[in-house]
Amino acid sequence: MIVYLHGFRSSPQSFKARLIGQRLAEIGLANSYACPQLPASPQAAIALARECMTGKPAQEVTLIGSSLGGYYATWLAEQTGCRAVLLNPAVRPPRDLEKYVGVTTAYHSGEPFEFKREHVDELKALAVERITRPERYFLIAATGDEVLDWREMTAHYPGARQQVIQGSDHGLSDFAAYQDDVLAFCGIRLPQS
Repeated sequence: MIVYLHGFRSSPQSFKARLIGQRLAEIGLANSYACPQLPASPQAAIALARECMTGKPAQEVTLIGSSLGGYYATWLAEQTGCRAVLLNPAVRPPRDLEKYVGVTTAYHSGEPFEFKREHVDELKALAVERITRPERYFLIAATGDEVLDWREMTAHYPGARQQVIQGSDHGLSDFAAYQDDVLAFCGIRLPQS
């Protein structure tokens, strides 16, 4: 089971989420994929992600978290023991998202939503100061990320498998080149081409 957790202001319509979903559908594994629309509340987002994982043993679940979703995936992996792939993950979102308190809009729909001050406190409660069992993690970080610092990411996941991409961007617009590595880490057997 793969659960994709999108970033702040993003959605299941993100490029990477759709690419993973399409690839899994191509190989007959569409039913092994979930990508919920995460609410603004971190507490509610975690509850929804846990719901997607219900009934699955930890060793059969991999979370793929992008940006803020990477922060959530890290906390959930530490709590449950599952694997996590982190795509340009947010490492200090209470600091980085403070400026978004108020009403903002979702990228893909343009719909307004409120990011509340208490959501910053909810993010603080999810902080993971140090990961355990780094072999459960696969970090993909782009040096060209215009939103988050890749050096902070690599420092936060010592001992984890790390792929540092020279250049690229926060959205990993070249993600197609890495998706099969991600799926292999998730335990998906891909057809030989």
